[in-house]
Amino acid sequence: MKKHKWYQRKVVIIPVVILSGVVLAMQFFRPVIINPPVTGDVKVPHEVQAILKNSCYDCHSNETNLSWYDKIVPVSWLVAQHIKEGRSGLNFSKWDELSPADQKAKLWESINQISQGAMPLQSYTLAHPQAKLSHKDIKVLENYIWSLRVDNKPQDTSKIKALNDQAEAVKKAQKLAEIPKSPNGIAYIADYKNWAVISTTQRLDNGTMRIIFGNDIAMKAIKEKKISPWPNGSILAKAAFDEIEDTEGNISQGAFKQVEFMVKDDKKYRKTNGWGFSRFKTPAMVPYGKNANFVIECMNCHQPMEKNDYVFTLPIRQ
Repeated sequence: MKKHKWYQRKVVIIPVVILSGVVLAMQFFRPVIINPPVTGDVKVPHEVQAILKNSCYDCHSNETNLSWYDKIVPVSWLVAQHIKEGRSGLNFSKWDELSPADQKAKLWESINQISQGAMPLQSYTLAHPQAKLSHKDIKVLENYIWSLRVDNKPQDTSKIKALNDQAEAVKKAQKLAEIPKSPNGIAYIADYKNWAVISTTQRLDNGTMRIIFGNDIAMKAIKEKKISPWPNGSILAKAAFDEIEDTEGNISQGAFKQVEFMVKDDKKYRKTNGWGFSRFKTPAMVPYGKNANFVIECMNCHQPMEKNDYVFTLPIRQ
């Protein structure tokens, strides 16, 4: 009987000892997480900065403050990856490298994600409950971002002139000899303007309106309520325009700014969560990005919307 009990103990103890040894050995392969110098911190009111530092800076700045359990392998591998992706998408410690317009846009996007509950990531707040935002915190951030909104001037002559100039330029321009392509190979799709409209959004931070279009496959998926996930072949186009407001407060479409495409193919674009991204700016359709790595920025931005298959704007009707 004693021999049998000893055998049972061995069966339990030996795997535990082996596992402990493996975990201990793994600690020698801990990733190096460094905090580079802060070159230019975000300039916002103190109460706003305090909230951002508490809930965002560990992944989105060069002031990462690691807890003891963040340094243990394999957790540290995941933490290092989160920090790498977070800093590449938004780094408050390099705020001076962004233009004033981009600074405002980044704040607008960030606080919108916080308001929607997409940020901070749930996996992060589970391990760091102190980073959770209260309703009061969210209200402070929302009030601040609303203070940055651009108030459209009724009958804004500069915007109307930009629209007219653009229309004339398009009339005079010859047809493109070659369809422009983004650095990752996705070509501009001129036919998107003939697709059905899925939804519209506003960017009050820069006074623009966005119209989201969907191709036939996307519209069929919406009709059949099969967008979680979206089927392969779905293409979403988001076109941005100036907003022109008349004296009665009616909003109309102004000059074209850019168009972004999301192309669903879970095999071809497996590394970017099943979506191919591209962006074309100005009427000349200048591709965005110096090289194919620009998709990392797109993927990081859409990562918080994982539960919605990485799509921010849901159809008006489903």
